[in-house]
Amino acid sequence: MIFGVGIDIIEVNRIEKSLKSDSFKNRVFTSKEINYCENRSGSFQSYAARFAAKEAFFKALGSGWRDGMAWTEIEIINNELGKPEFTFYGKTKSILNEKKITKSHVSLSHIKETATAYVLLEQEIREEK
Repeated sequence: MIFGVGIDIIEVNRIEKSLKSDSFKNRVFTSKEINYCENRSGSFQSYAARFAAKEAFFKALGSGWRDGMAWTEIEIINNELGKPEFTFYGKTKSILNEKKITKSHVSLSHIKETATAYVLLEQEIREEK
């Protein structure tokens, strides 16, 4: 069953300006995400798309960014076919388990000026007998 959906769009130049601060980069992105983005020709677009995905995730969760979750507990890495996929850690993973969210889907898109992300979270529903 669908638990929640979220969408976010961001201007790439906002993320580009924020990335001038290493504290922002390390507070929001995991080392794997940083490595991925830094090795892309459009690194700012890649960072922006991942930032949008994290924002869209919080919207899909329905609670926003709270309850002790950290930005770096949400990681978006492309699989071997290029499909972006979530990995969750820490408090965020615990919250998903509590809410019985078993699947997550993310779609990223960007052009020179903007990046967008769409997130869908699925919840396992067990029928009682």
